[in-house]
Amino acid sequence: MLFCSSASEDLGCRRGEFSRKHYGSVELLISSDADGAIQRAGRFRVENGSIDEASDYMPGTWRRTDVHLENPEYHTRWYFKYLLGKVHQNYVGTDAEKNPFFLSVVLSDQNNQRVPQYRAILWRKTGTLKISLPYSPTKTLSVKSILSAMNVDRFEKGPREILNPEIQKDLLVLEEQEGSVNFKFGVLYAKDGQLTDDEMFSNGEHRTTPNMLIILNILFVPFLLSIVVLYMHTLSLFQSVQVERKRHIGNDIVTIVFQEGDDASPSFKPSMIRSHFTHIFALVRYNSQNDCYRLKIFSEESVPLFGPPLPSPPVFTDHQEFRDFLLVKLINGEKATLETPTFAQKRQRTLDMLIRSLYQDLMPDMPKNMLNRRSFSDVLPESPKSARKKEEARQAEFVRVGQALKLKTIVRGDAPTSLVTTGLCRKEPWESQSFCTSFPYDIVCGDSWGQSLLVATDSAGVMLLEDSPTLPPVQVFDKTLTVKQMHVLEPQDLLIARADKGKDARLYVYRLSSLKRGIEERQLVRTKCDSRENKLEKTKGCHLYSINTHHGVELRIVAAIRNKLLLITRKQSRLDCLGSIATVTGTTDSPVEEFQYIREICLCDSPVVMALVDGPTGENDHMICVAYRHQFDLINESTGDAYRLHHVDSNRVNFVAAIDVYEDGEAGLLLCYNNICVYKKVCPFNGATPMIQPNTSDFHFSWNQMPNAIVCAFPYILAFTTDSIEIRLVVNGNLVYTAVVPELQLTASRVSVLAIRFYL
Repeated sequence: MLFCSSASEDLGCRRGEFSRKHYGSVELLISSDADGAIQRAGRFRVENGSIDEASDYMPGTWRRTDVHLENPEYHTRWYFKYLLGKVHQNYVGTDAEKNPFFLSVVLSDQNNQRVPQYRAILWRKTGTLKISLPYSPTKTLSVKSILSAMNVDRFEKGPREILNPEIQKDLLVLEEQEGSVNFKFGVLYAKDGQLTDDEMFSNGEHRTTPNMLIILNILFVPFLLSIVVLYMHTLSLFQSVQVERKRHIGNDIVTIVFQEGDDASPSFKPSMIRSHFTHIFALVRYNSQNDCYRLKIFSEESVPLFGPPLPSPPVFTDHQEFRDFLLVKLINGEKATLETPTFAQKRQRTLDMLIRSLYQDLMPDMPKNMLNRRSFSDVLPESPKSARKKEEARQAEFVRVGQALKLKTIVRGDAPTSLVTTGLCRKEPWESQSFCTSFPYDIVCGDSWGQSLLVATDSAGVMLLEDSPTLPPVQVFDKTLTVKQMHVLEPQDLLIARADKGKDARLYVYRLSSLKRGIEERQLVRTKCDSRENKLEKTKGCHLYSINTHHGVELRIVAAIRNKLLLITRKQSRLDCLGSIATVTGTTDSPVEEFQYIREICLCDSPVVMALVDGPTGENDHMICVAYRHQFDLINESTGDAYRLHHVDSNRVNFVAAIDVYEDGEAGLLLCYNNICVYKKVCPFNGATPMIQPNTSDFHFSWNQMPNAIVCAFPYILAFTTDSIEIRLVVNGNLVYTAVVPELQLTASRVSVLAIRFYL
């Protein structure tokens, strides 16, 4: 079955759209108290949704931005959800640096979709690593292969299985170090003109205004997560009231400040609150004239970026919409704060202490707790008949203990049991639409062509699939042309295809208008012989090619022929530069003569993945990203010089993709290999030398499964595995959704269409 899903914007539109400025800019915030004394609050990232904070914010039409909980507990608390209370295996070992680690593995159904898979959690002092691996009934999975997939190949002591069911309680404690599933926000009321925390904390309940009650009513609407909002605490003595409020609200990571007054009044700043613990302030102002709220977010500069970005202007006229946005923003903010060095180091020290302590407790009872024969054997093996009854009894006790722990966790309110969404009827941008209900051939590659899909099959040539269940596929090329890669470039009236069959592999170029005319006039299906005029001769032996995704001025192609790169551009007339699809010759069926060979570049090895990176000026500063061996390199197109971009520290490397992502017109790359994705900013270029130093905007994350293909559709990045689509945010790599799709294969991705094939 072929399936289409809208996925936001065209890849080419990312240039200028992807900007961390959408998430505010870092400022040194200074304010003065009631006596005029200067107060410093350090550096905060300020989000106000618009450049001019003082501008009039008369509410207008606001198109809702994507509001998602990032890394929701539904996806992160794996041990509780998928392993606890079920038959699974737990192992302990020490790595090459003599650091103890624990490994938990379960064979389960993926979200009740009848897709069996292994889920594994590696517990180390640096944090937990999670991965899903496919299940095969004919190929058993060993503990060694699971650890190898997690880049653990060397051991001081090999892993041994822990049979004691009480280990589940200890592992549950380890998982709880990831962070709470409950969120507590402070709410502080500031009267018009109040400039100090003493004044704000002195406001009594009897002085609460109707406007303040409106926002409290909004926040106290029942929510699927457990959210505790501490507002006022009634005590008899005035001084005790102040101290008690400071103790509670000053110890909240996130505080909502509701400020009375209009825009002409002095605005709240974090320097007004004396707290070393609060990292995020949400400033809310209510406009009674328009019945709307204005929102501003202050985040301490060490807090990683978190969404959703504020709309511009940051004004909300719909109260329910405001509540959804505010709560999701603040939950994401609290979780992001836990990744700051202050909290991360504390968590790492606690996790290290717990793991070492648990390891030491297990060592004296090694014979009782462990069964050495299953150190590197199959996961969940069949027990011999003589020991089967004993093993079944042990597993039953194991499950009983785990289920009791699960119930106890739920009762005390610490269980990640909610499936949280905002806007119950809101349509997600990745909702699926049926494209074609049946197609009898395996698809090798494809690309969208208007509302249709052009696909290369394994045994029936190239076919055009119309966006209609009643129209049959139309054959464009017969099976003599074995296409392995293709790009449809409609604005340039061009089809690029790589036909690969032994030594005769090469690139072909066609005019789309000529192909379309042949289809409409029902001409004979084209063969390989008919394509002799369409060969790019110097590309013989080409095993891979790449094009620049932003080719408004000049189309560039780089073809890889073993360890050689061949750079090709398309000649353009004056009309081309003005946006016309006219070409230099414009009359012949074959556009081959319009292409020119620029240069050859020799590499140290044959590339597996390539991506073209547009320079900011377009004058001799274009780059080529190539992946081979254990590294990603940047190649200067003009000089052929190579620069090391990223080294892969792993015994086995499966390169997946290198994707160009432009931020404010500057180049960046998403480097994808194994189940890792690394974002590297590669700019500004300094003449012929790119700046490849560590950058504050660089980040990396791990996919939950090994992807086969990765696509960027701003503001999302999507990973396609054998049975799921994992959707994360480009700006920080945070997970927002996982769609289970059995037997999945990405066919094409371009413009606002993702075409994928799967069987039901």
